[in-house]
Amino acid sequence: MAELKTQPTEQSVQDFLEAIDDRQKKVDSIKISKLMEEISGSKPKMWGGSIVGFGDYRYKYASGREGDWFLVGFSPRKQNISLYLMCTVDTGSKYYKSLGKFKHGKSCIYIKKLDDINRDVLIEMIKDSIKQVKEKYSG
Repeated sequence: MAELKTQPTEQSVQDFLEAIDDRQKKVDSIKISKLMEEISGSKPKMWGGSIVGFGDYRYKYASGREGDWFLVGFSPRKQNISLYLMCTVDTGSKYYKSLGKFKHGKSCIYIKKLDDINRDVLIEMIKDSIKQVKEKYSG
């Protein structure tokens, strides 16, 4: 079975965040990092060269594939900030209309800047995501 490419590293999260060129993205990333650390109760850790993750868990799929991943995380990408959450944000989700301006994938939310979204809703989503992961993969 292929090994997952994105693994935890010893790279400094603080150095990574301080090296972000875009001032707004740097400020927002530092705020998101503090928020996720506070909610998760876990120190940030770099996963690969560009993802900041908090906490971790072991997953195992019905196919037999298993690995380690972070509870919640984010990555300040060139186009946007990617927020990695397990809660659903499609048109039927309770968060869809109240979150603000964003795009989404299956377990990812893309924002241009933190002020584009409702932080109270984001906090609820982070808590919900952590709860879902713990319920699904504990045991």
